[in-house]
Amino acid sequence: MKIAFVSQPMDMVVPPYQNSLGLWTYHLAPLIAQAHEVLVYAKRSKAQNAYHGQDSVQYRFIPPVIPNRLLAAALDKFRRKNALPVFASPLYSLDYIYQVARDCRQRRVDLIHLYNFTQFIPVLRRLNPRAKIVLHMTGEWLTQLDPAAIQHRLQAADLILGPSDYIVEKIRARFPQYAGRCATVYNGVLTEVFTPPAQKADTPNSRTGKLLFVGRVSPEKGVHVLVEAFRQIAAQFPETHLDIAGPLVSLPREFIVDLSDDPQTAALARIYEQGDYTAYLHSLVPDPLRDRVRLLGGMPQPDLVQHYQAADLLVNPSFSESFGMSLIEAMSCETPVIATRVGGMVEVTGNGEFGLLVEPGDPAALAAAIRELLTDEPRRRELGKKGRARVLSTFTWPQIAQSLLRLYRGLRKQGSGTRN
Repeated sequence: MKIAFVSQPMDMVVPPYQNSLGLWTYHLAPLIAQAHEVLVYAKRSKAQNAYHGQDSVQYRFIPPVIPNRLLAAALDKFRRKNALPVFASPLYSLDYIYQVARDCRQRRVDLIHLYNFTQFIPVLRRLNPRAKIVLHMTGEWLTQLDPAAIQHRLQAADLILGPSDYIVEKIRARFPQYAGRCATVYNGVLTEVFTPPAQKADTPNSRTGKLLFVGRVSPEKGVHVLVEAFRQIAAQFPETHLDIAGPLVSLPREFIVDLSDDPQTAALARIYEQGDYTAYLHSLVPDPLRDRVRLLGGMPQPDLVQHYQAADLLVNPSFSESFGMSLIEAMSCETPVIATRVGGMVEVTGNGEFGLLVEPGDPAALAAAIRELLTDEPRRRELGKKGRARVLSTFTWPQIAQSLLRLYRGLRKQGSGTRN
């Protein structure tokens, strides 16, 4: 079977600075290629165009065709006349997906696996009427956008994936007619790379420690809540530091905040109105703590591993999280985790069995959880060991690949033909 992974237009799929979906594709593609012919499509950029690819995986980088000024004018016109946000417009990255669809047809691709952008489905289906189409949703857009428009697009999808049961069950509830096409496929981690340190230093008198956040530094990730929680514990733990690792780029507010029906998430609009989020975070750190809070920016995976291994706690204070990649990366390193009781993170942590959970948007509760673990070194060790075992049993890339291959085989047994 010939399989194509179609990256989002903004995805960086090659090292060293991959986003989460870029990592998903990069690690899964060679495993799938052990049994099938695999192509990976991504938008051309200077870094990606110079990439020579992995063994057995063909990378095809698609150049832009429509000038940005013309596309911006067309999208602005769409914005004024339609209920759908611009990123869900049929015009959004149309030049990209049309070239991908045409190339898939020329190469007679049997299965096309794309991410999040439902407007790509009709284009792919029109040019590839006999291919199986897999829509992989890593967020909540299917249940937040106009249901009539989404339903029309889903008709041509043969399989709808989510990274957690949380996402999949929401899709099934919104579109019960497609419930049988939905399945969960988790994210994974390289357990041979994300490993426990050879020896982690103890924290003498429970008064030192390093807190770590990993992810996009954006309002919906709740980094400001973590900074406020750190302020509350800083005096009690004068040697504790907070490292914030991840791209210093806010997600456009229309992607999550403007769509959310959760009052706390919707209220994050006020932070966007204040301007640059990084500057806002700096404003929350009082002068005496300046040298104890570091914004590290994005970094390659090997450098990130070192931060996980050195950390005493990984904290994910997100308001919206379909899975929680930083949790399994930390757990794989035997670093205990604290997360908010949000989305797929409840599932990843076994509803609190493999990490502490607090309510989102509550700095005091987050500070209390941090305090609890900083003062209980045996509990930290216990959670670290349990977390690593959880990852090894559930979240390795070979396990994810086998789950995906089983679903692909199920589609193949259905035979070819256009969905009605």
